[in-house]
Amino acid sequence: MMQSDLVAGMLRRRGHQVELVTIVTDGDRRPIDLSPGVGVFVTALEQALADGAVDLAVHSAKDVPLVLRDSLVIAAFPAPREDPRDALCTAAGGHTLDSLPVGATFGTDSPRRAGFVLSHRPDLRHRPIHGNVDTRLRRLGAGEVDALVLAAAGLDRLGSRERIDQRLEPELVPPAPGQGILAVQCRADDGEVRRLLGEVDDPAIRLAVRTERRVLEATGGSCRAPVGALASVTGGRLCLLAGAAAPDGSARSVLTLEGGTTEAEALRLADEAGAQLMNMVVQYVA
Repeated sequence: MMQSDLVAGMLRRRGHQVELVTIVTDGDRRPIDLSPGVGVFVTALEQALADGAVDLAVHSAKDVPLVLRDSLVIAAFPAPREDPRDALCTAAGGHTLDSLPVGATFGTDSPRRAGFVLSHRPDLRHRPIHGNVDTRLRRLGAGEVDALVLAAAGLDRLGSRERIDQRLEPELVPPAPGQGILAVQCRADDGEVRRLLGEVDDPAIRLAVRTERRVLEATGGSCRAPVGALASVTGGRLCLLAGAAAPDGSARSVLTLEGGTTEAEALRLADEAGAQLMNMVVQYVA
């Protein structure tokens, strides 16, 4: 709802009328300790679009499956991109990943986060913990885990940045492809909505998310794979950081590639990164 309101505000400031419609997804309905599958936060919204119940849908780009319905298109990746990093939260505050006590329990439902955290701190214990941000913070406060690892962008958007103990650098925990980015979807044949969404589309962010998702595609994985990628343009060059880890932390690889900013060059870098990561942890990214 917060993300949808952000996009609605962008469109309203450009003179467009927007009505918010609440849709409950499979990700919202799932039992609190059932691991999410691919697309659980997206499928119901795509169905509403296909049925004509809504004209556009707002997703977290990191949750969008690699394969979309043929009749739908991501028409906008708006600026700004929120902090793409993952964040460490504890009940008392003031910790870093290095300062957590030996044997402390950390909660995340992400194999990627679990793998990179355990590769750095193999003494820690991982507990899968699900639910929205508020639910996970309540479970942290109740003592179910000693720490949480979750997206910094979600905490920032909810006005809960004070709950962050440490923002984990991408070299330590490479972010999920598209993390911190909003993806706005509409029907492919709806020219009017595509035109107005084009007003809030950011080409640089579109290039970044396209590159990051290509890394995931090149490994043969899904949005649940333990693969991270972060693309950024600095000084007229595209820098791509990508990594993969075994979910138990027993293996990890992080690499950085640099090249031009054309889409062809960006996708070439992504394919190269994906090929290297697939060779290292092919059994973990299927």
